[in-house]
Amino acid sequence: MATPELASAIDDFLDYLRVERQLSPHTLDNYRRHLTAISAQLTELHLAGWSELSVAHARGLATRMHKQGLSPRSIAAKLSALRSFCDWLVLNGRLVANPAKGVSAPKQGRPLPKNLDVDELHQLMNLDESDALAVRDRAIMELMYSSGLRLAELVDLNLNDVQFAERQVRVTGKGNKERILPVGRMALDWLQKWLTVRPELAGPDEPALFVSKQRRRITHRSVQLRLAKRGQQQALAGHVHPHKLRHSFATHMLESSGDLRAVQELLGHADLATTQIYTHLDFQHLANAYDQAHPRAKRRKDEE
Repeated sequence: MATPELASAIDDFLDYLRVERQLSPHTLDNYRRHLTAISAQLTELHLAGWSELSVAHARGLATRMHKQGLSPRSIAAKLSALRSFCDWLVLNGRLVANPAKGVSAPKQGRPLPKNLDVDELHQLMNLDESDALAVRDRAIMELMYSSGLRLAELVDLNLNDVQFAERQVRVTGKGNKERILPVGRMALDWLQKWLTVRPELAGPDEPALFVSKQRRRITHRSVQLRLAKRGQQQALAGHVHPHKLRHSFATHMLESSGDLRAVQELLGHADLATTQIYTHLDFQHLANAYDQAHPRAKRRKDEE
């Protein structure tokens, strides 16, 4: 429990927020909760009042909260409340300077991409070949998964961008950078099937590879809706969207090859750090790779 001096200052600050700033009850509750938790921590550190708060204390608070298992988001919220409170203390002459001003929470990790496993991909691709739209959707999904295309890259494809003999596709990525990508056998087969039925939906002068029922280039939104619908029809657990196919391509490529640089080139990432989010392989996969590849691991197994 906080000391009376710590608690009293918090009450004064909340009164200021309610009367002068006219913040909502919900926001006030958040401030109260965060600052009460912080004051309890400071009491454990034997601080009697806010005037004793130092930069070292503020940094120590962030470290303690991290060790207690709080998420970076929660720590950031509490530190934000503390900074606002200390600014008010400075304005009211209760602190000389704000000791929490330069203290930041641990970096919030980027959320790991969600991907489909191989069985889910087979399930997703199981479409009726008798319908032209189904053939188009299957060709779209096969190509996105085969070559790791971004949605914008797929939508912008023209007929002459696919080179069947060379088993390649030419795409224009971010920064108007062009790259040539390999295309797998299944994707080529379904692209051929799509081109067979494409005249049912496309005019003779339409250059776009993929078109809609409106007989013009398919839109980003249309692809998103079609993939979501296909995922629901095939009873997949999670939401299916274009980027999930790209994530699946990257993850499976990296798991199979372990070649981060090659995956970077295929994805069209300018920065290798962007590609490194795909290195979230499960521990068993990493352990097996280590045992097979690392000289010391090999030696140890031989000795056993």
